[in-house]
Amino acid sequence: MVIVFVLIALLVLAVLVTGNWYVWRRLFRDTTRGPGAVRRAGAVVIAGGWTLTVAAMAADSAGAPFWLQQVLAWPGFLWLALSLYLLLAVLAGELVRPVLRRVLERRDRAARGPAAPADVPARPEAIPAGQGASARTDAAGAGPAGDGPGSGSEPGASMAPETPVPPAGPSRRLFVSRVVGGAAAAAAVGTVGYGTYGVLRGPGVKRVTVPLAKLPRAAHGFRIAVVSDVHLGPVLGRGFAQKVVDTINSTQPDLIAVVGDLVDGSVKDLGPAAAPLAQLRARHGSFFVTGNHEYFSGAEQWVEEVRRLGLNPLENARTELPYFDLAGVNDVAGEGEGQGPDYAKALGDRDRDRACVLLAHQPVQVHDAVDHGVDLQLSGHTHGGQLWPGSLVAGAVNPTLAGLDRYGDTQLYVSRGAGAWGPPTRVGAPSDITVIELASRRA
Repeated sequence: MVIVFVLIALLVLAVLVTGNWYVWRRLFRDTTRGPGAVRRAGAVVIAGGWTLTVAAMAADSAGAPFWLQQVLAWPGFLWLALSLYLLLAVLAGELVRPVLRRVLERRDRAARGPAAPADVPARPEAIPAGQGASARTDAAGAGPAGDGPGSGSEPGASMAPETPVPPAGPSRRLFVSRVVGGAAAAAAVGTVGYGTYGVLRGPGVKRVTVPLAKLPRAAHGFRIAVVSDVHLGPVLGRGFAQKVVDTINSTQPDLIAVVGDLVDGSVKDLGPAAAPLAQLRARHGSFFVTGNHEYFSGAEQWVEEVRRLGLNPLENARTELPYFDLAGVNDVAGEGEGQGPDYAKALGDRDRDRACVLLAHQPVQVHDAVDHGVDLQLSGHTHGGQLWPGSLVAGAVNPTLAGLDRYGDTQLYVSRGAGAWGPPTRVGAPSDITVIELASRRA
């Protein structure tokens, strides 16, 4: 097992080194004429960025002072996102590079006109015997006929072709490298910048109608605000939590469901950041279930903290609301601490003639929900992939990446989440708070 881990670590390291060397080559080596300050600066930027990323991860896992985690998290995790899109951008540039070269070659040929290519010397014209220097001069186009001995040309002088003067400025290859490299860098910075702005401005609101066969007519239009994956931590703090709370309250929900991964850190460090949760308002209350990150951050302490803030933790438990049952199960990550999901405890003795809504952090838990006759499961966890092409991986390991899906008689809704983990950046997976409006088929 240790050997396998070492081999995987070496493979990952080799891929990282190769990828970063390739980025350095395309952005710095190929865009300069020779060794110099620019190439050295590029190496320092790339090596320094990864140093900050590793330091940010190490500070988080080692429980370093929270202020140090905050100092390292912003540049370290942003570099992680930027390096991904720099690599993707220079790879895309390989498709543009030959096209741009051909365009420049055609432009140069058009500028020279129908004459022979510049790299093929013109053949000198034959001069008939008996003609003087003036005739040879006319044939070569050097001056008018009739130049005398004082003209500076001697009879019989050889006429060597004129050597072309090399064009000023960078070569075509260097020019193409600079254009493609500059465009790749601008695209990567723009993508990460826009994706980060999208996270920091706060989640948008999605509205989804979900019909439930067992829902009574009186509950038609019941609104559940679903929020997941807020990920309060060294990057997203109290100000972000306030935006999330304000957005939820603005929807005027009947019930609020916080479905895990609220925090990335201890109550001691993040208690003040989570304080705005006490302002959540809903007619039937606010409910909470753990996500996998709670078990990295002290789940028991956080369960007590959210209870103190006015939320109702559902730890493998169920509450009977006027129109349907609301149940919640712990995340599967709690199994290592003896606090895993217990569906029998939460759902085993319920009245199956009543509609049931289950809060469970991970979409993969839907298979147990189907076995226990749940009508609707509300989940998060996937972030919708967060950073494309991460969505391809997330979609492969989760039954549903985002949105509404059906498994047998059970419907599953997966939120993309309100915050972000690692880089405070989303690309192709905008954050959201979803208002689920339940619909009765009897209405």
